[in-house]
Amino acid sequence: MAEQKTPMQRATPGLLIAGSLAGVGAIMVGLLSVAPKVDDGSGTLAAADQPTTVQIENAGAFVLPATVGPGGKGATLTPARPDAPAPLAAAPTVPPIPKAKTKAAKAKARPSRIKIPKIKVNAPIGAVTVDIKGNLGTPPLTRPNQTGWYRFSPVPGELGPAVINGHVSTRKGPAVFDRLRELAKGDQIYVYRSDGKVTRFTVSGIEQVSKSSFPTSRVYGNTKDSQLRLITCGGVFNKEAHSYTDNIVVYATLSKKKG
Repeated sequence: MAEQKTPMQRATPGLLIAGSLAGVGAIMVGLLSVAPKVDDGSGTLAAADQPTTVQIENAGAFVLPATVGPGGKGATLTPARPDAPAPLAAAPTVPPIPKAKTKAAKAKARPSRIKIPKIKVNAPIGAVTVDIKGNLGTPPLTRPNQTGWYRFSPVPGELGPAVINGHVSTRKGPAVFDRLRELAKGDQIYVYRSDGKVTRFTVSGIEQVSKSSFPTSRVYGNTKDSQLRLITCGGVFNKEAHSYTDNIVVYATLSKKKG
């Protein structure tokens, strides 16, 4: 089997999280610098345009934060700046699980189930990949409780950011990641592997981002430890496009392993 490429080598400039009725929607990748400009009030003002006290107090209200937020009960999820790094680990980290070396061992080292106690997720994990247009696949809508591991990202527990996506809803109702937005810094995520190993990840941050300015480097970029990304849809549902406007992205870091 050929040496597995890094996530960023696989996450080509055409990579998108595929849109569907309620699945993980399109992600624009590459060119992260092309982001909506924000008026920070630093421009020159004519005398007649001098700001009022209220305008001064709110001058930075729409400036994106420099770090991914922790989430939490009642928190409004917002995106971090496009150049913001992934959030720092919320718990002590442990060394990554070494990559399997033989073909047989690699075939066994696959994620099989994900459990998230806080939001009552206990779901199987299938594999998804990209199509010829660069769209990242999603689990079948006929299996709303199934999640999808991007098979060209690391196996959860190994070095780098493993990516798992899932639908937020289908025509029949809520799906596996319906409550993903409720996660917050410090929450636990368990990923079980077909080789018998069990990994525990601790959430370090969560954000809601527009699909037109998805933070590709932050999500897919190489890391110095083992991390996990969970992705689903969020924002407003566009009935004409059969897609949501945003994505919810959860960041987590490996904090325990066994097996």
